[in-house]
Amino acid sequence: MIKIIVDSGCDLTDEMKREHNIISVPLNLNVDNKNYVDDENLDRENFLCDMEKSQNACKSSAPSPELYLNAYKCEEDIFAVTLSSKLSGSYNSALMAKQLHIDEIGEKFIHVFDSLSASVGETLIALKISELAKLNTAKEKIIEAVNEFIKGMNTFFILEKFDNFVKNGRINPYIAGLASFFSIKPICKGKNGEVALSDKARGYEKAAEKLINIIAKSVKEPEEKILGITHVKCIEKALAFKENIMKKVKFKDIIIMEATGLCTMYANRGGIIVAY
Repeated sequence: MIKIIVDSGCDLTDEMKREHNIISVPLNLNVDNKNYVDDENLDRENFLCDMEKSQNACKSSAPSPELYLNAYKCEEDIFAVTLSSKLSGSYNSALMAKQLHIDEIGEKFIHVFDSLSASVGETLIALKISELAKLNTAKEKIIEAVNEFIKGMNTFFILEKFDNFVKNGRINPYIAGLASFFSIKPICKGKNGEVALSDKARGYEKAAEKLINIIAKSVKEPEEKILGITHVKCIEKALAFKENIMKKVKFKDIIIMEATGLCTMYANRGGIIVAY
């Protein structure tokens, strides 16, 4: 038996948590010195409204090593998946907790994956681990296969605003500037664990169409892949994206989730994130 530990940068449904034995360790979010715990009790709509009213940068802090250590205290072997180490300290906290477990409790199988991604990218990694474990794949083979999966995974997003990315120094201001002029929508991509500009278009509809074409041209063996879609309070966009991409690409499955608090903070209302 295995248990999968993720941080709250990972978008999940309650059903996924139950089916795949996934536990989420929350980050802390801060808006105007008001603290929010990014767990299942977070009222994301209220958090989003508070964030939209604020003139200041909204902050996040990684889960403490103690939170990971508590999650590791179980009988199962542990696979952990964290936000990109280039975007958060969550990966380092998970590794520190592994060492604490060895020092204080004893040896145990714990492997921590740096997702080099966020949001639904983390989700797909967690699902891949679960898929391999259910096939009784050896733990060392799971590590090897998932590392290859991470290398081949693609994460894209189209956002309405880049405010918090800019305020927190997570993105080139040029990319954010595009979104401020002439309704240009940057199509951004996770690259080596960071954010890069992939393409751009005027208006969301054209940007979504262009992203679908990018995916259709670049995806290999889609019938063996899951496409994940995360949205921030815009289920209609997510459903339309799913419907339109199904006309061009035959994925094994397409899953849709609502963003966690952390992803809501960065993607803002109306943001769409996809990974495959």
